[in-house]
Amino acid sequence: MPIPFLVAILLTLLAVGCAADPAADPGGSETTAATEEAAPATEQALCVDMGPQTPRDIANPEGRNMEMFPLAPAASEMNLCNIHTHTNAEHKGPGFEIFVSDAEDGGYACNEGADLTPAELEPAEGAYGGVKPGDTIEVHWVHTSCDATPGVGLGVCLPEGCGNPLLRVEAQVFLVVNDPDALDFTAMAYGGNMSDGLHQAMMIPSDTGEPVLFRGSTTGPSYDQSTCSPARVTWNVRPQCARLDINSLHRWAESGNVFEETKSHGVRQLVTAPELLAPIE
Repeated sequence: MPIPFLVAILLTLLAVGCAADPAADPGGSETTAATEEAAPATEQALCVDMGPQTPRDIANPEGRNMEMFPLAPAASEMNLCNIHTHTNAEHKGPGFEIFVSDAEDGGYACNEGADLTPAELEPAEGAYGGVKPGDTIEVHWVHTSCDATPGVGLGVCLPEGCGNPLLRVEAQVFLVVNDPDALDFTAMAYGGNMSDGLHQAMMIPSDTGEPVLFRGSTTGPSYDQSTCSPARVTWNVRPQCARLDINSLHRWAESGNVFEETKSHGVRQLVTAPELLAPIE
């Protein structure tokens, strides 16, 4: 298949997988009525022809999907193109293994959520929706090998003229608290930051365990084990939660971030079929 045509297909399907709902901003994910009413994936054929899928249990290295594609370079050697959040965690990991539900706002929660104090759970008003103190969110810093400028939605990661893109997602799960001493999301955002000529996040946590690197796909509630994402993505997921001040999410939204993100998005349920998972080496 000619590469420009393949990129066009990927752009269309990425837009479907990460389009916002009418009340949300681009970069999120929309579940259609057809998806909501579909039979459980276990009762349908697995989409084994679409390559390895995401999200997964990062503590389980098993996988029988052997479709190979080049691993993306380190994030420091690529352009940051998008930042968005999901409520709850899409992945399951050692620090976030509490199953919430199989709904669009389900997924997994940080293990320490039950230990929060009343002060940490105090409601906080602001511009960032879909999150409250006590919630878990998974943040995705999306990077591309293309000469791309950060912007709205995942389509900006595959600009026209970039014939053979590599994609990489750096992922961190956070326990959201009302605590100014917790991590400040604005310190992990973009804000026009450049390094060696590349668009870069100002900071991504490096003290939450050794990240788990694997081949996968894009996520979002439009996909399941029978409706898979065609994108090839290198993932780097940190295994432990960190505490994040909810007020900093509100400040990020109020600042008019270039991604136009003002709401946390839904989750794709965990991919468990070994046929859809790449082995973790």
